[in-house]
Amino acid sequence: MTITDLLKQMVAKRASDVHLQVGSPPTGRIDGRLVRFGDKNLAPSDAEALARVLLTPEQWEEFEYKNELDFAYTLPGVARFSCNVFRQRSSVGIVMRIIGEVIPSFEALGLPPQNMVEFAAFERGLFLVTGQTGSGKSMTLASLVDHINRTYTYNVITVEDPIEMLHKNKQSIVVQREVGADTKDFRTALKYSMRQDPDVIMIGEMRDRETVEAALSAAQTGHLVLSTLHTNDSIRTVNRIIDFFPPHERDQIRIMLADSMIGILSQRLLPRADNTGRVLAYELLINTPLIKDYIKDEDKTPLIKEALIEDNVRGMHTFDQHLVVLYTSGLITMEEALSSATSPHELRLMVTRMGTAGVM
Repeated sequence: MTITDLLKQMVAKRASDVHLQVGSPPTGRIDGRLVRFGDKNLAPSDAEALARVLLTPEQWEEFEYKNELDFAYTLPGVARFSCNVFRQRSSVGIVMRIIGEVIPSFEALGLPPQNMVEFAAFERGLFLVTGQTGSGKSMTLASLVDHINRTYTYNVITVEDPIEMLHKNKQSIVVQREVGADTKDFRTALKYSMRQDPDVIMIGEMRDRETVEAALSAAQTGHLVLSTLHTNDSIRTVNRIIDFFPPHERDQIRIMLADSMIGILSQRLLPRADNTGRVLAYELLINTPLIKDYIKDEDKTPLIKEALIEDNVRGMHTFDQHLVVLYTSGLITMEEALSSATSPHELRLMVTRMGTAGVM
């Protein structure tokens, strides 16, 4: 079986990721679980041959020097793949994340359409999508950029590592820059993007203090900044941003963050109750005056959770509150809701208050 045939088969089976490792058959992650494709283990020569097919000669040379490399690969008419090739026990390993060629709508992803449209309408500020690896952050940002591209006449600059979804110019101009290929790093790209007349800047991930500082500065100087962090909820996201900085700078950074923040969407993908895929569960924070006050004051930051619980008129809610909605809608099982909950006890209480205790 060629790599093209294998990837077509995995895409047809709705795999989200492809694992090509020596000593195991080709494996795909389907609905969160690893599934083997065939029973023939890959030999070291097989894995290296596959990597050479996927990489350009220049990329292979860089991989041989670094022993690991992020890159993107496109199979026309099938899918695009965000890939990482690395060495393990002196052999080559490959992991490929499957990215559809069509950018889904907010509704198709399970995102709150009204809130997302409102976030996109801001002319300045910082909007963050957070969650673990594989939680769909990149797809959420791609959907948001696509909405902006179709709706506004903006200059949109993205900095990605690697470029995942490809955006064709529609109402907007979308300039996509890939770390390594088009720019040295996130920090350098952000520095020079300010001279490229941007309206919107999308940063694939905020990885260090310099990138966070540049993002906050851009958000405060009249740009809409979109980015991601590997955090599970709003409070952890605020604290993570603050922790990038030394103690003597944190009070000022809290003020900058409070003034520039638009919202935080923290998301996870959970198995559907009918075993037909995964469903998006998320926590949504909107930077209201009360939230802004809680971000500025370190002692009040833990109160953000209470604000999310109480102020659901605007669409805000905690992750556990959304789990209850998904469970009562029949989209996830109670077992999955409890295992994913921040507080299983509070989740049970919420379900009981909704009058569904009899099905637990």
